[in-house]
Amino acid sequence: MARYTGPRCRLSRREGVNLGLKKRWSLEKRETPPGQHGFRRGKMSNYGLQLREKQKAKRIYGILEKQFKNYYLKSTAAKGVTGTVLLQYLETRLDNVVYRLGFAITRAQARQIVGHGFVLVNGKKVNIASAPVKIGDEISFTPKEATVKYLRKNIEMNDGWAVPSWLMADNDTLKGKVVRIPVREDIVVPVNEQLIIELYSK
Repeated sequence: MARYTGPRCRLSRREGVNLGLKKRWSLEKRETPPGQHGFRRGKMSNYGLQLREKQKAKRIYGILEKQFKNYYLKSTAAKGVTGTVLLQYLETRLDNVVYRLGFAITRAQARQIVGHGFVLVNGKKVNIASAPVKIGDEISFTPKEATVKYLRKNIEMNDGWAVPSWLMADNDTLKGKVVRIPVREDIVVPVNEQLIIELYSK
């Protein structure tokens, strides 16, 4: 699956908010968006606001347009509020779950951990970052010494990490479990999903 490989701070600067793409980053370093002339943000049209929300969501979860639109189409066909369902699909991706459990420092690192075949779902190796998890799924890792050392270092760097209530993590055994599907209040991301739905509904 294709992915963005350019500078990550540039993406946060473009959106004017920390997207959590790097462990350490400060928006105050450069208040202007990226670009040769460093233009300042002006008043945006409704379309511009909707587009920026979509771009933020794509960049936070590390996916590109085609896959993101597929999530939107699935959301419109599912029961429930379309915007909330969209975020639920994004949150229950395997790479995001590994990140939310605190076993990775960023979602990009979580995606790498999954892609390298270190993750087990219910005891079976899964190396697809976008694989959806469901209630009751247990997330664990291959017992290789190097993998265990790597994960414990991440947990140490994530000191004070708050695992969301829809997940359960055991740092001692390096295991996690999906307790329930997240509700909107559980999903803490700087995104107004309604604007995304409005954009695609045009």
